[in-house]
Amino acid sequence: MKRSSLFALMVLLSVAAIAQQRPYPTVDDAEKFMKSVTCVVMEDDPFSFYNAEIKDAVTRYWKVTPVKYITVEEFNVMRNDPAYSFIVLTITNFSNDKSGSTYDFLNLLLGADVDNLDELPEFCAIPLCFSGAPEEEYSYKLGLIVRFMEYHAELVMKNPTLSALRYLKYYNKNVPEIKDKTILVREADLAPEVNTEERIAAYYPYRVRIVDEEEIIRAIEEKQKDVVIVHKVGPDGVKRSGTCMKTLIGADDAIMYYYDSHMSDSKNASGLLISDLKRLARF
Repeated sequence: MKRSSLFALMVLLSVAAIAQQRPYPTVDDAEKFMKSVTCVVMEDDPFSFYNAEIKDAVTRYWKVTPVKYITVEEFNVMRNDPAYSFIVLTITNFSNDKSGSTYDFLNLLLGADVDNLDELPEFCAIPLCFSGAPEEEYSYKLGLIVRFMEYHAELVMKNPTLSALRYLKYYNKNVPEIKDKTILVREADLAPEVNTEERIAAYYPYRVRIVDEEEIIRAIEEKQKDVVIVHKVGPDGVKRSGTCMKTLIGADDAIMYYYDSHMSDSKNASGLLISDLKRLARF
């Protein structure tokens, strides 16, 4: 099933994402966020699969602020009010990605009395999928993604002057801890040259299990201790070009332990590469 999009809203926000990075929250923004009501912007389609999945994830896991669910039309009115923050889908592309590909991100924004959407302070942005990909590519991980978004927002609120939190690569400081955990990954999220546990072991000598989605769902719901989940966003297939983004997030603590990206092409598949495994094994 392909997800119908918040098309008007996403197109507007995509212009902002292409043009410039949204403002990093100030100390004042952090204080406003803590007092805000977080509005989850729903798709206009009443039968949207995304609506059901994001509502379930937020209801189960979002605790940092009160929540309400709103329409795109309501967002366009409420976005100027700092009493509200927003969880909203956006479309993004990258200036160094010559393939023209776009990507769906889940963003956490604070309302502000500004003219343009790209001026709303951004507390978190995490890639969900290659635009147009089936919802099934990420929906089973939405609970973990929402938990990470809350963790990241709380970290920003506690450290509003730490601008390094603007970038997900901030979490690569946690890479040395991965060797003490078990990595769960789908075969589809691995490059062909490392798509078996035996091939992986040649470059990464610690615990990795290639599993199906059901096992990943179970690990997330049970918050399994010392387990990290691979979340890969990128084009499908070895020869399709575009940016491939790779994150490892703890099933128990929702902390990100690794982030990197590369351009996928006929030589570099869309998935974890040998270079990723070597980097993870370095510590």
